[in-house]
Amino acid sequence: MANVKKLIEEWAVKDLEDGSSLTITVVQCTELGNQSLPGIQILYMGNTINFEPNIVERWAYQASKEGATAFLLTDYSWTAHEDQFIRNYLVPGSPLKARVEVKTRSSKVISKEYELPFEV
Repeated sequence: MANVKKLIEEWAVKDLEDGSSLTITVVQCTELGNQSLPGIQILYMGNTINFEPNIVERWAYQASKEGATAFLLTDYSWTAHEDQFIRNYLVPGSPLKARVEVKTRSSKVISKEYELPFEV
């Protein structure tokens, strides 16, 4: 069976300083990762994060070692500036969730969470 992608949500946060915006796209996939299991993808600024069972299991383990209630995915986030960023998190627990936090220079932090279609 081929991978079927379904748009969950697309949203943007506008920066009134220069008129730009940061856009986030969240897609549900029927096959992700080496085991071809369901998962979600988060796309932003030309980057894609795959939330699939193999990598999420590792992130959940790292979160439990740190005792984190939300595990920041530093390698998969854009945090070059203090006043504008896109931070991606794994929220451990049941159900597992992906969290995206977006801030522009002129906005407050906008945060959204998405349930993952699997448990680890």
